[in-house]
Amino acid sequence: MSEENLRYSREELAEFEAIIQEKLTAARKEVSFIKETLSRRNDSGTDTTASPSKVLEDGADTAEKESLNQLASRQMKFIQQLENALIRIKNGTYGVCIGTGKLIPKERLRAVPHTQHSIEAKMARRD
Repeated sequence: MSEENLRYSREELAEFEAIIQEKLTAARKEVSFIKETLSRRNDSGTDTTASPSKVLEDGADTAEKESLNQLASRQMKFIQQLENALIRIKNGTYGVCIGTGKLIPKERLRAVPHTQHSIEAKMARRD
C-alpha cells in the first residue's frame, strides 16, 4: 500500500482543519451563550414571595436550568472531541479509522470531522 492510501495529504488535512476550527468557534459561542443564559437566570431569583404560581415557576426554572446544563455539557464534550481531532491532524493520525486502520471517507469526515471510526467500523461495533 502506498503512503497516499494510508494518510490524507497536507492540503486535505488543511481543509479538515478549517472545518474543525469553524465548528469549534460555533460550539464555543454556543457554550458562552448557554453560560450567560444560566447566569442571568440565577440573577433573577431574588423575589422571595412564596405564591403557588411562584413554586410552579421555580420548578420550570429548575427544569430549564438542568436542560441548559446538559446542553452545555454535551457542547463541552463536542469541543473536546474537536480539539482532539486537531491534535490528530498535527500528529498525522487524523482520518485513519481506529477500528479498521483504513482511511475514513472524506464525506464522513466533512459531516463528522471529529470521528475516529469509518461507517464500517461503527456498524461492526453495534453488532
